[in-house]
Amino acid sequence: MKGSVVLSRLELIAAKGVFEQVMAALPADDQSVWRGIVLAVSWYPFEMAQRLDQAIATVMSPKHKRQFFLDMGRASADANLSNIHKAFVHVGDPHYLLSRAPQIYSKYYDKGRRTYEKSSPTSCLLKTFEAESVTLDDCLTVVGWHVRAIEICGGKSARVKETLCRARGDDHCEYHCSWSE
Repeated sequence: MKGSVVLSRLELIAAKGVFEQVMAALPADDQSVWRGIVLAVSWYPFEMAQRLDQAIATVMSPKHKRQFFLDMGRASADANLSNIHKAFVHVGDPHYLLSRAPQIYSKYYDKGRRTYEKSSPTSCLLKTFEAESVTLDDCLTVVGWHVRAIEICGGKSARVKETLCRARGDDHCEYHCSWSE
């Protein structure tokens, strides 16, 4: 997983004052990496990033993990689309950003691919194939990220529904995105 994703998580726990609690919930090897210099352009093992996400959710929202993962995806979109990926944002045109889903995916993950299919002026279908590892929690962050991305691009009443998921045994993950103008 790309360091920019991990950095948004580490910034979140530092800002919330729970960095030490989250680190204490991780194996020593993970702690040594996350306490060190984490570079936005570096790649980190997906499983290690997932352990970080689980520790964050356990510390910050043990009773509402599902919502927390959606919110974590939203926070990641806020961080990245206002900074390193702001060129993908064209206010009033969510399709501009969503049509770049294949390129954006490759900036976060080094295995697998994502496709984009426009289905109407206010909807599209994103599919993720051959991802290295898939978890239900990671898919929730993807849903939260895309809902927030659509909102940032000016889409109202943004909705993203995952209808197929490799973590549930499907061949690929499939996200139906829709919004109103």
